[in-house]
Amino acid sequence: MTAPVVPEELSARVPAEQRGAGRDDVRLLVSRGTRVTHHAFGELPGQLRAGDVLVVNTSATLPAAVNGYLGDVRVVVHFSTCGDDGRWAVELRTPDRRSGATLPRAGGPTGAVVRLPGGERLVLAEPLDPAGTRLWWAEVPSRGVPWLLRRYGRPIRYGYTERDQPLSVYQTVFARPSPDGLGSAEMPSAGRPFTARLVAELVVRGIRFAPVTLHTGVASTEAHEPPYPERFAVPEPTARLVNAARAGGGLVVAVGTTAVRALESAAEPGGRVRAASGWTDLVVSPGRGVRAVDGLLTGLHEPGASHLLMLEAIAGRAALARGYGEALRRRYLWHEFGDVHLLLPATRDA
Repeated sequence: MTAPVVPEELSARVPAEQRGAGRDDVRLLVSRGTRVTHHAFGELPGQLRAGDVLVVNTSATLPAAVNGYLGDVRVVVHFSTCGDDGRWAVELRTPDRRSGATLPRAGGPTGAVVRLPGGERLVLAEPLDPAGTRLWWAEVPSRGVPWLLRRYGRPIRYGYTERDQPLSVYQTVFARPSPDGLGSAEMPSAGRPFTARLVAELVVRGIRFAPVTLHTGVASTEAHEPPYPERFAVPEPTARLVNAARAGGGLVVAVGTTAVRALESAAEPGGRVRAASGWTDLVVSPGRGVRAVDGLLTGLHEPGASHLLMLEAIAGRAALARGYGEALRRRYLWHEFGDVHLLLPATRDA
């Protein structure tokens, strides 16, 4: 399914709390099959039932963008993923003076040295994917990337946003810092509108939360590539909770595409979820389908985004086309600070 072209004015340029009453002050589009209804995000509890489970990603967002120099040329380094050998996958970007954000550039070359703040440097070693040149494995600073990001990093942002924002804006209520300093290069943004108050209301109504972790890498908004392998963990209590919900007739609703990828990476062909951790290279598509996930709460994705294949796998092409048509007609806002879309089975009554 290809989403319609999104007018530029429908990009959410600042966080919801800077244009409204709070971070939960966004709209909620609900699709039950091809039936569409429109709500405020605070009405989410009324769209779910006791016994349903919301699967949430607890990965914290890193300040993953750092200024540097490649020779005499200024670049911005986006730190994406830490490999098992200690190298990091990175993307080099060109600063855009007009927007204050960055523009894509070709990766490489092999052996190139990027000078970083604090007298540190990284050395480009090889492309992450031999077929592409955007992300490269790099030898990293002597004091480590977590140290560098804490001292000199800022959140990654793209040109559709108005300005840089503090890291707190990019953390969800579910985020839990990792002791090893790892986290997500880009915010698991579907969880952003949740507040402690709304979480408490959902729990009181009998809706459970099941945590997973998936450290998201850099997902260039220009390339629309399938996701690269990412670190994930599905703990045993989450596996038990999801399996019990399915056995009891409750829905398993993932909060974000990252939660889908993590949970589906731990799901057996029959749908039973087991505890698992490590790396996942799973790409959820209509051909593969989903095994453990019944529904999805997610943002609105651009035309060509690989995430749309995952949405189609969960809801079907007709439901997705109808939902996106309504989102455009009602002028919903796109991107990480925008409105959200709840995809539920057609059989779930309003």
